[in-house]
Amino acid sequence: MCEAEEDYSQQPLHRAAAAASIAQKCMKCKDNSAVLVIRVGDAFCKSCFKEYFVHKFRAMLGKTRLIFPGEQVLLALSGGPTSSAMLCQVQEGLCREAPKKLRFSPGIVHIDEGAVCGRSLEERQATLLQLEGMFQASGFPYHIVYLEEVFKLPNSMLQSVSSSPASHHSENYKEAVDDFLQKQRETLIHAEQRPVAVEQLNVTHSEEQVQTKLAQLNVCDLFSKENTGNTSEISTCGKWPFNLTQTEAVKELFSSIKTLTAKEELLQTLRHHLLLYTARMKGYTKIMMGDSCTRLAVKLLTNISLGRGASLAIDTGFSDNRYGDIMIVRPMREYSSKEIAFYNTLFDVPNIFTPALDTKATDKASIHRLTESFVNKLQTDFPSTVSTVYRTSEKLNTACSDLNCGAEQMEKCLLCLCAMDTKVEEASAFHATLISEKLSLKQPPDQVPVKEVIEQSCCGGDGGEKEKGKCCGAHSETCHSSDSSNRTTDFLSLLCYSCRLTVKDMVSLDLLPQYVLSEAERRKRRAQVREQIQEFLLAPEEGTNHTSS
Repeated sequence: MCEAEEDYSQQPLHRAAAAASIAQKCMKCKDNSAVLVIRVGDAFCKSCFKEYFVHKFRAMLGKTRLIFPGEQVLLALSGGPTSSAMLCQVQEGLCREAPKKLRFSPGIVHIDEGAVCGRSLEERQATLLQLEGMFQASGFPYHIVYLEEVFKLPNSMLQSVSSSPASHHSENYKEAVDDFLQKQRETLIHAEQRPVAVEQLNVTHSEEQVQTKLAQLNVCDLFSKENTGNTSEISTCGKWPFNLTQTEAVKELFSSIKTLTAKEELLQTLRHHLLLYTARMKGYTKIMMGDSCTRLAVKLLTNISLGRGASLAIDTGFSDNRYGDIMIVRPMREYSSKEIAFYNTLFDVPNIFTPALDTKATDKASIHRLTESFVNKLQTDFPSTVSTVYRTSEKLNTACSDLNCGAEQMEKCLLCLCAMDTKVEEASAFHATLISEKLSLKQPPDQVPVKEVIEQSCCGGDGGEKEKGKCCGAHSETCHSSDSSNRTTDFLSLLCYSCRLTVKDMVSLDLLPQYVLSEAERRKRRAQVREQIQEFLLAPEEGTNHTSS
């Protein structure tokens, strides 16, 4: 029992600090001295920590079984610590002579966002040269994409795409592995028999010999030989694939957004569009993102604050299949930022710092920065904060496991392509928010002077000669201001709740890329045609009943 008069010393605290000291033995091998402590009581030596780190990456890919042998996978690399560690794991998984080595074909993509950060072309080129050196050392084909290229994307970019017939979603994973190994054996045998004489073509190899030869294959060398000529096409030493007009368009677009929160959300959306377009054009079916456990915990709380609760499962889960033909996977989601920092330091993993949109911003500059500061400070005092938030995100799931099964294009957000969360009943918080917003915009009639109402034109001008070009109400039956308001309303109706908040912070919709505006117009026309023929369409329930009968 605790006594009020007892004088408690600080000895328990000293014992706890001693228990967390790196002078203790490794918790795995029990022999070597620990060089790092991940969590309280989790001390590792250097070799055991590497095995732990590598096993976690392989186990994440192995238990999900979403990446099939021989599949083309695009690694989205920014040059930061997490994406650099992911690249290192893929390299070791392909080159290492281990029974559970990776069997997919990787490629690298980097998106240069220097135009948003206000960097000059010389600064951007210097950073890209460093990144190119790291990409070329990996031996994988790489592609450098610039943010200005969003203004060159085709109008069909945001249209619904079903899963590719060549995808392996319906195929057994074990059968796919067996087929891949069989093809490797056949390729190896044909390669060895090519210089042999005709009388020796009937020589067969035993299973042990084939496995020995397969183990000796260096996959990284194969990639470097096949893709040596691809890197010259995208070298930064050549001509920039954009012009100054597109650079100014990007700067004008982001300068027209009022808040840093909306800028970061729009930048993330455009970044995903470029990744999606690059994967489709280069023949990749999967995109690997370097999102760590710490970053996903921050993203979970940030998305809840931004009204993206309906899409939390696909925004923070291991797989994201909202695009249909391209799937996004997050194999680094089990690693904390502390583990990644230790791994990069101990094993000299190179990473390159690139200024971002929120670099040197204060903690209260945006919701993203504020949430990140809150989680990091809480993690310092309570080490289980990140893991608790992360484990909560693992329990989330969407109402429909496959967003592309029977989903109409109109039911997806125009920008983020998530399922629309605004198609709810009237007795909901969303409709209550809309009603409150409409009421707050209305001005009571007794507060508007009669003279001001008579003198002002429909567009807010004074009716003078200088305002004739701005107001069309005096010369035509339509009004530019009302048309602009209707256009904004129609555009917002195609967005989810979170994307609506982002667009509302923009000064003008005309600054958006053309493929976004074209898709919005196409959906609007499609909705109008659907409304005209609505009475001739069968309801889904009726169609199901007729089919079953």
